[in-house]
Amino acid sequence: MSITLDGFVCGVNGEKDWIFKSSDETSRAWLVERMWEADLITMGRKSFEEMSPYWPTAPGPFAPPMNEIPKGVFTQKGFKVSSTKVDQSPAYASWSEAMVFDGDLAEEIKKLKSQPGKAIWAIGGAGFMQNLIKTGLIDEYLLVTHPVVLGKGIAIFNGLEQPLDLKLANTQSFPGGIVAKSYTVF
Repeated sequence: MSITLDGFVCGVNGEKDWIFKSSDETSRAWLVERMWEADLITMGRKSFEEMSPYWPTAPGPFAPPMNEIPKGVFTQKGFKVSSTKVDQSPAYASWSEAMVFDGDLAEEIKKLKSQPGKAIWAIGGAGFMQNLIKTGLIDEYLLVTHPVVLGKGIAIFNGLEQPLDLKLANTQSFPGGIVAKSYTVF
């Protein structure tokens, strides 16, 4: 999750343009390499609806993992993935064949985690991440801190009912000023 120095994942109106200002070739390559460690990329419905039209034809280093790694969509309001795309290239198929999870978030995550395979990545919006954090089922937090302060915005750790104790597992810094930190849960 990209995060500002003052702890926000986006501006008050969802602004995320600051994410790309400090990105550099080294940080992008590192993140792409980490993405390939996943067997599944999960996100909430809103993020899926934003991303699914973009990624199948997107250029750049993030497009291959975003289009090749299977997707899972979590929704509380019901959702049917559209499979009516004219182009059924592997990139479009990756999105149109996304798994939809509309049951209890914690139960669905437990089922996914019980299956063999590599990591399950969660990406996307603050609301989905806040709900996911509340389940207590995240094993590792990868927080990519950008050298920017917004002053106000949306944070993913607001509303915790109790402190979340984390242990720093790894730190990686990049020329553009980004610092990536991975934390495991105690």
